[in-house]
Amino acid sequence: MHRILADDLSRLPQLLQSARDFAAREVAGLPERPVARLDEAPGPGPLPAGGAGADGALARFAERWAPGFSGSAGPRYLGFVTGGATPASVTGDWLTSAYDQNGSGAAGSWATALERETVAWLRELFGLREEHTGAFVTGATVSNTVGLAVAREWLGERLGVDVSREGAAALGPVDVLSGSPHSSIAKSLSVLGIGQDRLRRVPVLPGGREAVDVAALDAALAALDGRPAIVVANAGTVNSVDFDDLRAIAALKERYGFWLHVDAAFGGFAALSPAHAHLVDGLDAADSVCVDLHKWLNVPYDAAVQYTRRRDLQVRVFHNASPYLGPPTGEPDFLHLTPENSRRLRALPAWFSLVAYGRDGHREIVERNVALAARLGEGVAALDGLRLLAPVRLNVVCFTLADDPTEERVAALARAVTESGEAFLTPTVYDGVPGLRAAFSNWRTSGEDGERVLAALTAALAG
Repeated sequence: MHRILADDLSRLPQLLQSARDFAAREVAGLPERPVARLDEAPGPGPLPAGGAGADGALARFAERWAPGFSGSAGPRYLGFVTGGATPASVTGDWLTSAYDQNGSGAAGSWATALERETVAWLRELFGLREEHTGAFVTGATVSNTVGLAVAREWLGERLGVDVSREGAAALGPVDVLSGSPHSSIAKSLSVLGIGQDRLRRVPVLPGGREAVDVAALDAALAALDGRPAIVVANAGTVNSVDFDDLRAIAALKERYGFWLHVDAAFGGFAALSPAHAHLVDGLDAADSVCVDLHKWLNVPYDAAVQYTRRRDLQVRVFHNASPYLGPPTGEPDFLHLTPENSRRLRALPAWFSLVAYGRDGHREIVERNVALAARLGEGVAALDGLRLLAPVRLNVVCFTLADDPTEERVAALARAVTESGEAFLTPTVYDGVPGLRAAFSNWRTSGEDGERVLAALTAALAG
């Protein structure tokens, strides 16, 4: 085995060139390959006893697995909220693996300083304050978990409990209020020992809105009779990209004691567009913020950031106490700020993309995606057999069958679109009605792609 490793190392330039050529062909073919694969994957094979070397591994992957990978990085994968990977971010990601830095701390490397610079640039991009400090994490779920963990510690501070030492049970029942929370919020509450059942749904605005009714939130907070609580506001709901009135919610803190966490996983990018920045007005008043980067920043999976104004509490939660590390002093190392000790340098692909395309380039991606969503929404509304379930507020088109939109019939429509190889959409339920979502967040998506998606829907309806 040592011989194989030594041979691979000696041939590393050729191996990387082979991988580069293969990757370039795959990326170039993304627009025309099937957007998703529904056929059955190969069964598991035996663990190789002898090594085939890197060339052999690449050949085996190309033959056995590559044909079944989806075109999720391509322009017509409109399921979930999925970005692609800009050329610059792919470059940064390749170098991340080549340098193989453990971004847990600053000792012996400038990697931590680069992450801090990138976090500061993103803070500026989203209009947050300098007092908002942050770190890279894997995705929105972990970002929300970190924000709510700090909120949990804040509750302990208000109630005279050291949660990081005594445990969540010492708090007693916790009140978490939200209008249309993402599923990751309940998951985070489960992980944190607060409990999913402590998430209380506050009424939303009438007329099919998903934004919280601030008057109803006011009443719910008043009913707590002074008990501190956590409020999870939403800057971009999954179904219809509705936005809570963040400024009005923050104003309630003058009368009530609560921690304001804002889930801005992809809606936070509205800040880049002058026409839509008002949707996130008040984001700077949040105590903690979640933003996902492998969505609209179009960096490779996985990457997100979390911000909070109480880094002292964050260190109390995530401090990794060990004699060989020492206490966190000054600017805490990242292993004292997130659940991970060992950390991939996720900041490097984002740094590359921000330097390569700047604020203006990323604004153009956001505004183009928003325009394409509006155009598809108009096309869906004009199609016989389909109807919009919600207005197209930003980058998501939520729609269903005009007649008898049962779960089975809507799923059949989605499957027909997927089988065409032209597009991929994901199902949802909006206001009790099964439907589909088309989410635009890929840097490559063009007007022609939007027309192809609409044509695929038209053909699926006719079939």
